[in-house]
Amino acid sequence: MKRHTIIGCFAGVLSLATVSHGQAVPTASRAVGTIQIGLGLTTVSPDYATLYAKGISIYGDLDITSHIGAEADVHLASIITPSDIGENTYLIGPRYVFHYKRVTPYAKALFGMATIQYQQGSYGPVGHSANYGVYAFGGGLDVKATHHINVRAFDVEFQKWPDFAPHGLSPIVYTVGVAYVLR
Repeated sequence: MKRHTIIGCFAGVLSLATVSHGQAVPTASRAVGTIQIGLGLTTVSPDYATLYAKGISIYGDLDITSHIGAEADVHLASIITPSDIGENTYLIGPRYVFHYKRVTPYAKALFGMATIQYQQGSYGPVGHSANYGVYAFGGGLDVKATHHINVRAFDVEFQKWPDFAPHGLSPIVYTVGVAYVLR
């Protein structure tokens, strides 16, 4: 009788294992709240001249969920300006990301402020600048190089400066860069 009681208790404990969800939680899930801060080289195709303006970009991303996040960009395209007109933009907005193995394509909608800089000499004895509201739609591709380094293979923004006289301004901004990721 004692042997039957022990076998019955052992069988009861084994049958409860499937009902009690005794499996481990997956450890390979993606962390939420990833932050990346990067630096890039920028080329701007202005629609007022045929020559490209060049400069640097500083960008930061915060992925709140596995697909939804935010991005902030500062494009300083007033370093190399063959037409003596520089464009700087300061943008922030939401982005949608899709993770597939080591690559992360994304789309974004950004809003903010832009400054156009007319350099001294070509546009008068003193350089001057003007500020405008701007919005941009774009996207790109980040590639995971290491656990903490992402390479921004490309980033394209189609900007619109609606208040720029007389018909607005529509530059296209191209960026490549590298970012440090806090996971």
